Amino acid sequence: MKLKGMVHIGMTVVAAGWIAAVPSLALDAVDWPQFRGPDRDGISKDTRWNPGALNKGATILWTAKVGNGYSAVSVLGDRVFTAGNEGNKDTIFALSSKDGKVLWKYSYPCQGGSYPGPRATPATDGKVVYFMSREGLVLCLDAGTGEVKWKKSVMTEFGAENLGWGLSGSPVIEGDKLLLNAGEYGIVLNRNTGVKIWASPAGTGGYAAPVVFNNGKTRCLAVFSQKELAVVELATGRKLGAFPWETSYDVNASDPVAHDGRIFIASGYGKGCAVIDAREAPLKQVWVNKAMRSQFSSCVLIDGFLYGIDGNYGNGTLKCLEFATGQVKWEEQLGFGALTAVGGNLVMINEDGDVFVVKASPNGYALVSSAKKVLKKTCWTSPVVCRGILYCRNEKGHLVAVDVRK
Repeated sequence: MKLKGMVHIGMTVVAAGWIAAVPSLALDAVDWPQFRGPDRDGISKDTRWNPGALNKGATILWTAKVGNGYSAVSVLGDRVFTAGNEGNKDTIFALSSKDGKVLWKYSYPCQGGSYPGPRATPATDGKVVYFMSREGLVLCLDAGTGEVKWKKSVMTEFGAENLGWGLSGSPVIEGDKLLLNAGEYGIVLNRNTGVKIWASPAGTGGYAAPVVFNNGKTRCLAVFSQKELAVVELATGRKLGAFPWETSYDVNASDPVAHDGRIFIASGYGKGCAVIDAREAPLKQVWVNKAMRSQFSSCVLIDGFLYGIDGNYGNGTLKCLEFATGQVKWEEQLGFGALTAVGGNLVMINEDGDVFVVKASPNGYALVSSAKKVLKKTCWTSPVVCRGILYCRNEKGHLVAVDVRK
């Protein structure tokens, strides 16, 4: 593994000149501004990368230490946002994509919890950064300085209850709204002010992020809550329907995948997966099987085929399923981990830190390139490819930027 430069995160806060020069950035199509990317489907629009780059070994541009946790990165322009926990304190970081140096950081008290650290990924529009902690603190920070614009607790203000392993759903930006998986089936805030637009009844939600989709002419949310898939009218919070889905330990954690009014859901612990027709109430099952038991890694949908990781941590299989039928097209035992998609390829990291680039095709497993031990285990966080850089992170907070440019 080649190392171009190592950066250790210290206590430096912000370079004032950087703030003055770049107060905010316009969103570019190739940016990755929130969890699962610009369209929140796990698919990158990056065209600056070389799928075969890893065959020459992983060329590390820089490394950074961001604390314990599972937060992925968001990337906008030359800024990278993520979060971690050390000593019962969470820290949200803004790093330079060029060298990994800290541009600013903001910390607040938060227990590390079981499997320590935050689970959610920051979301940004270039002007502000949003984040939700595992204890339900929602923050809006200035993207240039880290200054708090507003904050509130979904537990104290809306009666949301915490989950066994902490709130995990990343905040989602949708127009002037900020969408959260908290309470029974979601909370929506005005993202400029933090004022409630609507909130579901007090209670416990799920671990997944809310997913926005069009149901006919109605903009809706698919919320994978504690014991069901809920479909909610985005504008009003009116619950349009629900499909029961109970998983051991109430771990409904992988994001739903919506397509043409149908929604794919999957969960681990042997539960399985299903496609639900959400076009009218009551919600109806299209098919169900145990081919994709995704504990918490979310699937991607490309040209009518789902790609994801079947299994629980310690044992996983990369699989391709047909969305319409649930039929398995192929599978390959690469281990448990997480994936993203870019340029007709899958980029997967397994929990041992091995990275694989695989052709996204239903015709069979085809390895394009790979690199061993890009990170030390345990790696459960989704990788991100943006502007020719592959970002990978492990649970101890070691973040690496790998050069995969053409």
